[in-house]
Amino acid sequence: MVRSARTGFTRDELLRFHGARVDDLIGPGLRLLFVGINPGLWTAAVNAHFARPGNRFWPALAAAGITPHQVDARAGLSDADRAVLADRGIGITNLVPMATATSAELTAAQLRAGGERLRRTVAEHRPAVVAVLGVTAYRAAFGRRDAEVGRQTDAAPELGDTPLWVLPNPSGLNAHETVASLAAAYREVAVVAGVPVGPVVAARTPAAEQGASGTL
Repeated sequence: MVRSARTGFTRDELLRFHGARVDDLIGPGLRLLFVGINPGLWTAAVNAHFARPGNRFWPALAAAGITPHQVDARAGLSDADRAVLADRGIGITNLVPMATATSAELTAAQLRAGGERLRRTVAEHRPAVVAVLGVTAYRAAFGRRDAEVGRQTDAAPELGDTPLWVLPNPSGLNAHETVASLAAAYREVAVVAGVPVGPVVAARTPAAEQGASGTL
């Protein structure tokens, strides 16, 4: 039996979730669909996206004014937090639904299949804007070797004319980004998508980011 997610999992406990799937977080009135690469093991353990301590996704959303408070997903998402995201039209999915310790474990074939999966998800739910979090994974998934971060002006046919952005990945392994820089990028695309946003607030760097490897 695993211990409380707020106090942490052992490595062996987390490894039991290798290959597990995490539910998409998609509701009606979808404005902005964030697309991660694939779930980490902690995320799979609690069935909540970006749950691992040290990941900057939730701190960045709060700093950007996209959520009214910093969501704590370490033990899973509360019903109240799910309602906040649904009310704002925010959804979350992954290119590859299978959990691994790091995205480096994914094959090129899995990422290409993830691109097809995203096409189907977008066709079904019709978000106003799609934001893929990770340029390297996006390049592999869609065969866009020269793609850069930002709006993909030549990629609309891939997702049925849905505006598509590629934004920085919030993993602690992405040392080029900070909570503040992620917040700026995420707020920009949220505004484009019509997500109601509040004022920008001071970024709070996750305590677990200090020396965190970003794995598991």
